[in-house]
Amino acid sequence: MIQPWRSSALGVFLCWLQFALGKEQVVLSENAKVSNETLLWGPYRPNLYFGVRPRIPKSLTTGLLWAKVDSFTEVQNNFRHTCEQHEGMAGYGWDEYDVRLGGRQTIHDAGNMVDITTEFVKIPGGSHGGSWGVRIKGTPRENAPDHLITSMIFYAAMEGFGSLQVSNEPDDLGIEGSVRMEGSSNELGDFLLEVTEGPETNVHPPPSHKSYASKPLDRTIVSSLQAEDANIWQAKGWFFSSLAHMKTEVDQMIELYGNENAPPPWQIFTIANNIREGNMHFVQKVFDGAFEFDIIFSSGSAPEPMTPEVISGAIKSATKSFSERFSKVLAPKAPFNKPKYQAFAHSMFSNLIGGIGYFYGDAVVDRSYAPEYEEENEGFWEETAEARQRQGAIKLEGPAELYTSIPSRPFFPRGFLWDEGFHLIPITDWDMDLTLDIVKSWFNLIDEDGWIGREQILGQEARSKVPQEFQVQYPHYANPPTLFLIFDILVDKLQDTASDTDSSDPLEHIRSAHLQNPENAKSYLRDLYPLLKRHYFWFRKTQWGDIKSYDREAFSTKEA
Repeated sequence: MIQPWRSSALGVFLCWLQFALGKEQVVLSENAKVSNETLLWGPYRPNLYFGVRPRIPKSLTTGLLWAKVDSFTEVQNNFRHTCEQHEGMAGYGWDEYDVRLGGRQTIHDAGNMVDITTEFVKIPGGSHGGSWGVRIKGTPRENAPDHLITSMIFYAAMEGFGSLQVSNEPDDLGIEGSVRMEGSSNELGDFLLEVTEGPETNVHPPPSHKSYASKPLDRTIVSSLQAEDANIWQAKGWFFSSLAHMKTEVDQMIELYGNENAPPPWQIFTIANNIREGNMHFVQKVFDGAFEFDIIFSSGSAPEPMTPEVISGAIKSATKSFSERFSKVLAPKAPFNKPKYQAFAHSMFSNLIGGIGYFYGDAVVDRSYAPEYEEENEGFWEETAEARQRQGAIKLEGPAELYTSIPSRPFFPRGFLWDEGFHLIPITDWDMDLTLDIVKSWFNLIDEDGWIGREQILGQEARSKVPQEFQVQYPHYANPPTLFLIFDILVDKLQDTASDTDSSDPLEHIRSAHLQNPENAKSYLRDLYPLLKRHYFWFRKTQWGDIKSYDREAFSTKEA
């Protein structure tokens, strides 16, 4: 007798999948390890304009802040950090980006009259995910004054077990040359983080007040502090707080010089030179006009350290590689194959994969299964609203981790189950193994009943972007299982022996390892099959339809 569940569309697919897997036990190739290493680092804090971290819970986290500092009243509102919808931006996003190599992002900050470019690149090597670097450039916009003063702040913090210390000798006047931080953790090994001085073309504000003698702005200012892991994400708040000594510095300057003879804003709004032990370090530079500097992470296990010259070569290589691969793998069709559409096409796809992030933290869940949640009575919304107010129903679960793309950097910087299946469709052509890594990350969230929360709001940083009434996830709510679309695409590609691959791409053996070696794909599917089946039966149990009451044609007489 055929079991009823096997007659549905998902059931047919799962039966085929079970048959295809067979009984072979296959060990994944070395490509899996290499793939993980090329994906370890990235701008995986997409809620920020720029922030790099690894796919490791409680590890090194970095970010960037900046502002135009020509006014005493508007400075705090001018500082950029998290992506926002109403900050006077003329647009921002990735012009080109490959998650395994890096890419270029341009931020058109009309409010601060500067265009910021971040060129991020990764260099493989060693046993801890390789090294990386980012070149930060600032170009005054057309309407900027002749002397546009911009304050740039880079911060780095170590969460959890590990160390991160500034290795420069403390100097009350600031640091000359590069700022160097030495760090270590079990997952990353030993590493060096360096913020360079930049080229000689950089110009700093000249002395215009006697306070300059005690804090010359042609040097780099560094301030250290000890922050709780749970609050490190609030870097902008730390920067302005007394712990980073900016508030103290401002108060002392006003007290020393008075309101009548106060230093200019770019001199006042600086942190203290205060290098000491801590797990969070702020590095501040103040520029006059255009500027450029590098942030370099060198893994201690890499054969060679990163240098500005290596970054320059990697930037050129990443640009060339992205353009060539895009023209072969995702070439626009007529009439959009004209040169005038190329930049738009590059940017569209780059912002999709440039929004991929790594999230870790606890989630707010209501597992009370209150009868009101069945929504069977008229006015059910009032009953459910009342049920949600009961004490004890809502609890924190986790922590959990998720590697995913996101719908929106300023408004929805977190994972959405329904959206993700559609996000991944074009990524399957670009990098199937990246896609499968993301799918696996989602299915690792499944609970014992087969439920996956439709919106993944993991940790305080993610919750800071969500009104409290929308933070709770309910195990009776479902999203369409769009991730099954990816398995369908995978199976089609495995069966299509003539499927195109880019043989000129040196990373193709990593991007399509599961396609080039079907045994790897079978092993992957075998691991996920029990989760897929559990997820399917959760849908059967919780989302069944009332066929008789509604005038609709059902796929099966057993379910709507």
